[in-house]
Amino acid sequence: MLALHPVLLDELLDARTLYIPPEKSDIVNEIRKKLHHIPAQDLEYQIEELCIFKQINILRVAAADVTNALPLMKVSDHLTDIAETIINEVLELSWNHLIKKYGKPTCLFDGKISERGFVVIAYGKLGGIELGYGGDLDLVFLHAGTNGQTKGGIRPIDNAQFFARLGQRIIHILTAHTSAGSMYETDMRLRPSGSSGPLVCHIEAFKEYQVEKAWTWEHQALVKARAVSGDINLARYFEQIRKDVLTLSRSKTKLQQEVREMRERMRKELLSPEPGSFDLKQDQGGMVDIEFIVQYLVLLKSSEYNELAGWTDIVRLLETLIETKIVDDSTARFLKEAYLEYRASAHRLSLQEKLAKVSDNEFIDLRENVKKIWKTIIENDN
Repeated sequence: MLALHPVLLDELLDARTLYIPPEKSDIVNEIRKKLHHIPAQDLEYQIEELCIFKQINILRVAAADVTNALPLMKVSDHLTDIAETIINEVLELSWNHLIKKYGKPTCLFDGKISERGFVVIAYGKLGGIELGYGGDLDLVFLHAGTNGQTKGGIRPIDNAQFFARLGQRIIHILTAHTSAGSMYETDMRLRPSGSSGPLVCHIEAFKEYQVEKAWTWEHQALVKARAVSGDINLARYFEQIRKDVLTLSRSKTKLQQEVREMRERMRKELLSPEPGSFDLKQDQGGMVDIEFIVQYLVLLKSSEYNELAGWTDIVRLLETLIETKIVDDSTARFLKEAYLEYRASAHRLSLQEKLAKVSDNEFIDLRENVKKIWKTIIENDN
């Protein structure tokens, strides 16, 4: 990172800040001060400043990480805070640019006019507060625009078109390559109807899709979804939709079958078997099997235990499965420890820019026990 971005060398000069990553409120203030001094029309410079900000803060986290000043979950918390702060600033830049050009869209929510009816939903690692150093951001954009056109701009456009352009602009800024690198790659395929669906979906259409059309794997993905930026009231409405969907009553046999089929399909598509190696994520007994076990139990039991719909991260969900006695204490604690060990190993490999693969002599007991638990929970008809 230093070789690519020599500007970061300045960050190594002060050990007081290098090994102690700042809290979220501090990094929010830091980036706002920096952007405040850049002319509003100089988007290229703003993007570059955001890239430098990301690199500096990730360097701070990595320095604390490799010197064992931070435990794994705190590392993910800090990396998640950085990503959320950047998304928030990118949304702000994009919104301000578009309303100058096209005016403001009219948004109606819960019978009231909403000032900014747009929200960014994070899925996957960002949604589950488990972000690492690499990987894409899985995002979904939702809006509450009414029929009609924007008001107050030079060139009014259809409200839905405004939000489509807002989504495009956010992705453009996040993925733009500058002399200071880029911010994040984005993956939008988890939106309703995937790549064939609209980039930005109306929140009522999203609700209808989730209740009536979504596949089981899309409900599994919803387990790790949360609002990370945008209109606070729309974010709350999304949380209610998520809870309503997760707490639907489901047939155990059908759910087991669909989870098994999706896991096999995913393994075929994403696993490249290598003799003598164990893929920490995709191989049998690995991280994704643990995630699927937890997601299956959330979908099966949330109608009875609503508190399961309150969390998006695997560790807290496993702790809730203990509290509700859905899974016995020793099984859930084992899955939590195995998940954290796998994540820690994948994390170290990511820092070395290596794939999440280890020798198949490693984690033998963990893998075998995860496979047994999978069989007991996902393949047991009782």
